[in-house]
Amino acid sequence: MIKKELKIFIVIFTILTALMHYKEFLSHPIEHILALSSSGAYGIGAIHPLFFTLIVYLVVLVPRMILKLFKKKA
Repeated sequence: MIKKELKIFIVIFTILTALMHYKEFLSHPIEHILALSSSGAYGIGAIHPLFFTLIVYLVVLVPRMILKLFKKKA
């Protein structure tokens, strides 16, 4: 189960990264990744990709768990 959840987290991370930073990854990907340590995104800094991915993961997780709960009862 943890492997499945980790895969879901990585997919969300990849999709969010591609959607939010596609121009940077098309023009200068290495420089963009290396600049992550000096990132100042919303005061969160270098961990902002993980933070935002965790938020989206939790938003996706809640409905999945609710659906799973109803499937067990039916």
